[in-house]
Amino acid sequence: MSEGLVKPRTEGTPQGGPLSPLLSNILLTDLDRELERRALSFCRYADDCNIYVCSQMAGGRVMEGIRVFLEKALHLKLNREKSAVARPWVRKFLGYSFTLQRQSRIRIAPASVQRLMQKVREQMRIGRGRSLARTISDLTPLLRGWINYFKLAQTRSTVEALDKWLRHRLRCLLWRQWKRGKTRIQRLRSTASSGTKST
Repeated sequence: MSEGLVKPRTEGTPQGGPLSPLLSNILLTDLDRELERRALSFCRYADDCNIYVCSQMAGGRVMEGIRVFLEKALHLKLNREKSAVARPWVRKFLGYSFTLQRQSRIRIAPASVQRLMQKVREQMRIGRGRSLARTISDLTPLLRGWINYFKLAQTRSTVEALDKWLRHRLRCLLWRQWKRGKTRIQRLRSTASSGTKST
């Protein structure tokens, strides 16, 4: 789309399509071999790649060497805005990051949590006026897909904080739907009495 009009694509591939990662893997196989030849620890998925070294100086040297290799051997340009030499817990890879501890653990990157929270807010805004059961039903596929994707994370605190935030949002939804003070008192009393009976 350009200024609201559909125009034929002359270069690149559609974002999110299966063709882009396939072409990346075909083309960047040579990069994998080059990194292996240099005995570097790395992790690559499509065109997203993290290379792990022991120091900031080594990182700068490797980054410059890889930039030259990409430009001269593969005729590709390194995206300087998205590329950086930094500590593993500062960077993210496919939505994951690392904890700042002696024994590092895999964690969910803060940006990934913020994106999910924004999606939840948007869905709840669209679904204003719906019942609590309908809202939960609409959110379930999003939350299930997200938690399944991040099941490799080794820290529980992020998920626990997210669960607490989500429950708070759902309680706020109920509170708004009850509207009147009298209704709120009756609902809270019935909830408290049913909770007492169940225990």
